[in-house]
Amino acid sequence: MAECPCGSGKPYAACCQPLHLGHPPATAEALMRSRYTAYVLNLEDYLLQTWHPQTRPATLNLPDSPPTKWLGLAVKSHATDGDDSAVVEFIARYKVGGKAHRLHEISRFRRIDGRWLYLDGEHPR
Repeated sequence: MAECPCGSGKPYAACCQPLHLGHPPATAEALMRSRYTAYVLNLEDYLLQTWHPQTRPATLNLPDSPPTKWLGLAVKSHATDGDDSAVVEFIARYKVGGKAHRLHEISRFRRIDGRWLYLDGEHPR
């Protein structure tokens, strides 16, 4: 894979792949980008490992979901709220069954023991 699916413009090997292999992300935005790429690549284990334990589902069942073609990610904003919490607003575009969709989310992240984790998100209108 040449360019990373997260839209950073960097090669996958120099962007999200190290995070997928266990390196901790430096920022909540880096974690969010790596999670988007994990959805593109169907890396369910990584998604669950980077989900806050208070809100983590037992499984995602990605292979059982309708096939999703991820089209792109746009990060709108990233802000920290103290040392261990952050918010990232993004729009992810995708297609399911040939129909285009967009996911607009304001995601909350928490850092536990030096590792950023996805907590939850809101979908603004």
